[in-house]
Amino acid sequence: MNSLNKVILLVVLSFIFLSFLQKEETKPLVIITKFDFFTTDNIGNIYTVKEDELIKYLPSGKFFARYSNLKLGSITSVDATNPLKIILYYRDFQQMIFLDNQLSVNSEIVSLEKLGYEQTDLVCASNNNSFWIYNKQNNELHRFDENSKRITSTGNLKQVLQTDLNPNYMMEHNGYLYLNSPGTGVYVFDIFGAFSKIISIKNLPQFQVSEDIIYFQRDSSFCSYNYTLFEEACKTLPNLGKARSVKYSNKKLYSAFKDSLLVQEF
Repeated sequence: MNSLNKVILLVVLSFIFLSFLQKEETKPLVIITKFDFFTTDNIGNIYTVKEDELIKYLPSGKFFARYSNLKLGSITSVDATNPLKIILYYRDFQQMIFLDNQLSVNSEIVSLEKLGYEQTDLVCASNNNSFWIYNKQNNELHRFDENSKRITSTGNLKQVLQTDLNPNYMMEHNGYLYLNSPGTGVYVFDIFGAFSKIISIKNLPQFQVSEDIIYFQRDSSFCSYNYTLFEEACKTLPNLGKARSVKYSNKKLYSAFKDSLLVQEF
């Protein structure tokens, strides 16, 4: 092969390589919609809530289904940890609804008031189709099985922990419940309700947990904190400071803005 042919071959290979790289680049996904808050499930589906209405989008951003129950008013929270049994909580009526992956009601409505818990502030999913509640009347965590039978209680956490709690968010991950009290930190309990530890990260509106790492937004930065190694790392991102909320899941960063939701590889 003479020199000219080698040059031509090199140019062609470079062009193919650059074309391959361009194809591999993933453009951010933007969903134009107005919503109050959002969440995701473990397979990348996206759920937005506007007052009484829940909308599900596929990972591609395509609309999939809608659910609304005007009798129960605005939706307080959504837990889609199990996409086959999504929990909707209505604080004003102290009721929970379970939806399947088509956003159809798939079980009886659970009235926490009838169960004796009239001041439930927070609800989240637990394993084996069970769920947790935080009752602010007695500052207690309770865990229920799929038949709404209570199976775990922590006792009064104000007495157990000797501190005042004002939790605003909780989630379960790998058999541990993470209860966020912005003024003091993140309290961790095992599946039986026994206190395990406190993670001293304060003033978080919400967060995500993966293995031993907590992911959260701090102003215009997205941060991770390894609570086993006590190591924190943050990365500043353009426009993140304007986001109303941020969630990290499935190696993607979801940023909620006033009229849109931005999804990008991270």
